[in-house]
Amino acid sequence: MEQLFSLAADNLISPIILSFVLGVAASLARSDLSIPEAVAKGLSIYLLFAIGFKGGVSVAAHGIDVKLGMALLVGVVLSAALPLIAFGLLQVMTQMNRLDAAAVAAHYGSISIVTFVAASSILESRGIGFEGYMVAVAAAMEAPAILSALWLVARGAGGQSKGMDGALMREIMLNGSIVLLVGAFFIGWATGEEGLAEISSFIVSPFKGVLCLFLLDMGLVAGRGLREGGGILRPGVLTFGIVMPLVAAAIGLGAGLLLGLSTGGVTLIMVLSASASYIAVPAAMRVALPEANPSLYLTLSLGVTFPFNLTLGIPLYVAIAQAVTGG
Repeated sequence: MEQLFSLAADNLISPIILSFVLGVAASLARSDLSIPEAVAKGLSIYLLFAIGFKGGVSVAAHGIDVKLGMALLVGVVLSAALPLIAFGLLQVMTQMNRLDAAAVAAHYGSISIVTFVAASSILESRGIGFEGYMVAVAAAMEAPAILSALWLVARGAGGQSKGMDGALMREIMLNGSIVLLVGAFFIGWATGEEGLAEISSFIVSPFKGVLCLFLLDMGLVAGRGLREGGGILRPGVLTFGIVMPLVAAAIGLGAGLLLGLSTGGVTLIMVLSASASYIAVPAAMRVALPEANPSLYLTLSLGVTFPFNLTLGIPLYVAIAQAVTGG
């Protein structure tokens, strides 16, 4: 156990994690440090394209097989099932109404692509390999959680959901982050190693530096959420934001071992299971459940779970995966 936490502590000391910590600290201290919105959006576009492209190249090298298909299926099942678990925990741990609980639960079945990117970078820095098709699993886990949340609301008295109408389907399937991630994935898949060689100086060498700047900005945003969400973060709600990722990571660990993934692959499916969306799902919730409280689900996903995963969760998941798989 001592070795496990020692490995987790070692992973915390990295420019990526410390950049995020700097952003949180600056925000809590009410510094005027900020990154212009246009720059932050450009950084996110770069990261999504780079991780999608590299994932596609890895799949091209790996080839399509049963293992990839099973991983995609397991990802979809996890995304659909985790909101049900989150909803149950919220009912027990908090006094949220059904609508807010369902909206929050949707965030905890979908994924945070930035958390995934950060985890991938940490694995690479430690020389831990992982299956390139995990980026496809990440894309597959975006939407099912939203459908589960709508089902939870619809089965309650009075069903306040708008239903799966055309506007909501468009919001889910054509969300910019999904389109870019999946599109870059297919470009990388189509062009393979030759395509990567052509643009490696753009998407490989600068990647970690760009990630540091992006996480600095995310730290600033998360710090503001923590500073301004004091009235929302009651003890039960705050506890949920930390307990749920641990429960989901444990389920992801079982799924990764069942699939026979490598140490890095097990880590990444734990990370995907434990992360909470703050891009695609909030956008969909504004259309599907406009009565739900956005301050509640954004503060929880971005202000509590995201910092927890980035500073403590990912290093712990890496250490657990190494201990269990012997990697």
